[in-house]
Amino acid sequence: MRRAVVLLSGGLDSATTLAEAVSKGFEAHALTVRYGQRHDIEIECAKAVARAVGAASHRIAAVDLSFAGGSALTDPSLPVPKSRPDDAIGAGIPPTYVPARNTVLLSLALAWAEVLEARDLFIGANVVDYGGYPDCRPAFLRSFERLAGLATRAGVEGAAFTVHAPLLLMTKADIVRRALDLGVDTSLTWSCYDPAPGPAPCGLCDACLLRARGFREAGVPDAFSLARR
Repeated sequence: MRRAVVLLSGGLDSATTLAEAVSKGFEAHALTVRYGQRHDIEIECAKAVARAVGAASHRIAAVDLSFAGGSALTDPSLPVPKSRPDDAIGAGIPPTYVPARNTVLLSLALAWAEVLEARDLFIGANVVDYGGYPDCRPAFLRSFERLAGLATRAGVEGAAFTVHAPLLLMTKADIVRRALDLGVDTSLTWSCYDPAPGPAPCGLCDACLLRARGFREAGVPDAFSLARR
């Protein structure tokens, strides 16, 4: 069985990506990164998702990207955008972009993959709904594959690494449908950038709005919202 390292944030996209890897027959090792995000709810969700989806193992790594600031996800002084219209979401680079986050996360996944002798990395990157994030684009992912071949012992010795982004060209509705097809318990996933006390999703940030639209367009209720009423 081929091994893979799957980045698992605890969100809908990464949970579906993990399920995709498992469905393709990979021995999927899930990696969650505590990178200095303002809340830990998604970390707890990632633990539940890893168990439910059938990850071969699950590790949580820590690297504090909040030192650099520059993102509303790591710096409490920067407001998370709320109630933005659809045409504004995905246009330009939003304040929720975390500088170099996916570069760092994929590098951590690559380090573990070398030790596991895995040659496949999975990430829930998406360019349809998150077109404003430069590290969610195909060119970045292909460039990282080339970097992996140059920067690792395995690569120098002839191994080729592949970065899989199975959700890359899907809409959020497509992702919801695929998650349900794969048997993902979406009630275990977390999307909100700015949770209210409780915790409860704010319902107004870009991630909440995209999630709500995805479930609405897929024609199914959001089990997460129903479970917390």
